[in-house]
Amino acid sequence: MSETTWRRRLEGLLGVPATDGNTVTVLRNGDEIFPAMLEAIGNDSRSIDFLTFVFWRGEITDRFVSAFCERAEAGVRVRVLLDALGSRHITPEQLEAMQRSGCDVRWFRAIDSPLRRANHRTHRKILLCDEVIGFTGGVGIAQEWTGSGDGPDSWRDTHFRVVGPAVDGLRGAFVDNWVETGPLQVDALFDHFPPHDVTGKSAIQVIAGAAEAGGNDIAIMLEVLISSAHDHVRITSAYFNPDDELPALLIAASNRGVKIEVLLPGQYADKRFVQIVGEARYGELLDEGISIRMYNRTMLHAKILTVDGQVASVGSANINQRSFQYDEEVNLVIFDPEVVAVLDDHFADDLEASKVVDPSWWAERGVVQRAAERAASVISDLI
Repeated sequence: MSETTWRRRLEGLLGVPATDGNTVTVLRNGDEIFPAMLEAIGNDSRSIDFLTFVFWRGEITDRFVSAFCERAEAGVRVRVLLDALGSRHITPEQLEAMQRSGCDVRWFRAIDSPLRRANHRTHRKILLCDEVIGFTGGVGIAQEWTGSGDGPDSWRDTHFRVVGPAVDGLRGAFVDNWVETGPLQVDALFDHFPPHDVTGKSAIQVIAGAAEAGGNDIAIMLEVLISSAHDHVRITSAYFNPDDELPALLIAASNRGVKIEVLLPGQYADKRFVQIVGEARYGELLDEGISIRMYNRTMLHAKILTVDGQVASVGSANINQRSFQYDEEVNLVIFDPEVVAVLDDHFADDLEASKVVDPSWWAERGVVQRAAERAASVISDLI
């Protein structure tokens, strides 16, 4: 299909228009990601909006705290929204420093709320600078994400810098979570709503998935992409725990001749229990010719799907039921073969550090592994 056909199909089924004229910079691993984010913060003159799930203690979080404090003290409005569960390890000193400098720091859904609210988190990762530069992707603010991703102490991840009208979509996703914490309070001193110049040629949809009963827009978007594929689908996911529908979609695509490649964490997976839940699905996928590889250089935390060299979905959502039902997520659907080519090249590089899951040896896995899969599957819809 052409870019236009892909775009109209997703616009028509999701009801979310794509915007033209965006520039997308693909940032690979902490050595590229964090300097770009900190540079944008340092150059800010008016407003900073920051939302994340993970904000843990460590040197990199100290650098972000210092950057936020410096800008706030310079008169920039700095709004920091942290998920109360994911960022619970932040230090009191870091919080106090930001608040003392004038940053407006808020918690998303405090953990002392009822269990229903504690289970529904924001997993979105958004940084907005002066309303014109946006960042999103898979990266949390913690030491695990620093470095070049070439060893166990430096996680492999991808983040995206966006300039252009798609920044408005990221801003809307930030505001959607921010207003749960209090009034929006639009301020003419900081909120200028500038027009976005045409800086590039990427068309982008911003898909904000809500924590709600049933499938959200993220799940629908993935269904459209996979069911519309003609040639190949390449999936990279940190956490793989699909519902019953997604394996069926992958198998149907494989049966009509689409090459399906799935890249998942291997020996350095940070959550072995979650990995086992996903492994319970391997057999049915391998039996239908779907390629599964385990990444063995470090923890793989990226969340990327590319289809037919034409379109990519990137952002915070994993291929798991938390992203489909329980967590607030935000993804970009990028209609730009040049950006997709970069992501496909990165995928090929990552395959060099991965191990193929061979259908024959997987079929012969031991009773302990099989028992673990059955046990984990009992609560698979919660993780």
